[in-house]
Amino acid sequence: MSDKVFLKRNEDKRIFSGHLWVFSNEILKLEGEPSNGDLVQVCNYREDFIGCGFYNKNSLIAVRIISFGLIDDLEVLFRQRIISANSLRKTFYPQRDSYRMVFSESDFLPGLIIDKYNQTFVLQVYSFGMQKNISTIVRILKEEFNAENIFSKNENYFRQLEGLEETNEIYFGNFLTETINDGSVNYKVNFEQSQKTGFYFDQSDNRFFIEQLVKGKKVLDCFCNSGGFGLHAAKAGAKSVTFVDSSSNEIKTVKENYQLNGIESETEFITDDVFDYLERISNGEKFDVVMIDPPAFAKNKKSIPAAKKGYEKLNRRALKCTKPNGWLVTSSCSHHLTESDFFSVIQSASQKAVHQVQLIHFNGASFDHPRLISMPETSYLKFAVFRVVD
Repeated sequence: MSDKVFLKRNEDKRIFSGHLWVFSNEILKLEGEPSNGDLVQVCNYREDFIGCGFYNKNSLIAVRIISFGLIDDLEVLFRQRIISANSLRKTFYPQRDSYRMVFSESDFLPGLIIDKYNQTFVLQVYSFGMQKNISTIVRILKEEFNAENIFSKNENYFRQLEGLEETNEIYFGNFLTETINDGSVNYKVNFEQSQKTGFYFDQSDNRFFIEQLVKGKKVLDCFCNSGGFGLHAAKAGAKSVTFVDSSSNEIKTVKENYQLNGIESETEFITDDVFDYLERISNGEKFDVVMIDPPAFAKNKKSIPAAKKGYEKLNRRALKCTKPNGWLVTSSCSHHLTESDFFSVIQSASQKAVHQVQLIHFNGASFDHPRLISMPETSYLKFAVFRVVD
């Protein structure tokens, strides 16, 4: 590893604070001719060594730091980091076999996500360095975790940012369905039809929280996806649960999961645009608990203004469908929408819906999604529970 990247004056401060990205406009000069995905040494303008990382000349993130020391054996480092990441998850989920096992920079494996579904491992690879070393990662998963199936389900948007080929691969085994358990509820995961890697692990802990609110209540689960929040509500004794999603495939999956868990509470399954559905029922049907977990409305900073309007409109309509002294359970998974923006949106929505709200609980992603306080980019999910005051 003789190639070196030298930073401009004062551009090392953020790195020394623990941030793991070097941006292309922070580079003073290169020494050597590194290819995309190669390990390089990162040095400040005085040529003092800072750390090592994966280089990518085609990306705004020119170097992803993987170590603040020299690396003798990259495979040994990968093995130690992956084992350590899994051990952290087992601390909080000792009985579970399915969770997010590696969360990219947050687990000091930049650009690599590994979701574990029993013995099936689903990868998302968003850095040239990780893609270049994918065979090593596959070997570690087979040797250390007895992996039976390993494949990728990438989001093309993030691959594009890195200049990576927009493709998915089966690295080992087969592309199968799995039945997983989140500690309470069973889910059938159809990897071919499902979103993301197959399941939204980031809301796992929050699904357990809402169980305190729902006994004997009439519950609405919007953007229900595979039914996580609503299924937890039903198992916790909700009087009725209405599932709404625009995807007929997701509603089909919810029905299958409902039967899989042997739940008997009153249930309705609706395939519809959530905005349209909430508007249609706003002057009639009311629910004790309204839960909305929309997809990310802000993919980048340019889309923030439009995203704010979307979140405000959605929460306003949800509030109009919530009974007095009921509960609004609302989320945003848009990283670019800050916590302050999120609360501002809710406040505006409550004013327009003519409701006062009390914040009862606020949380981020589940324990299998650790954050680096030095990297705001590792924090994205906002989850809030509001009591809706008449």
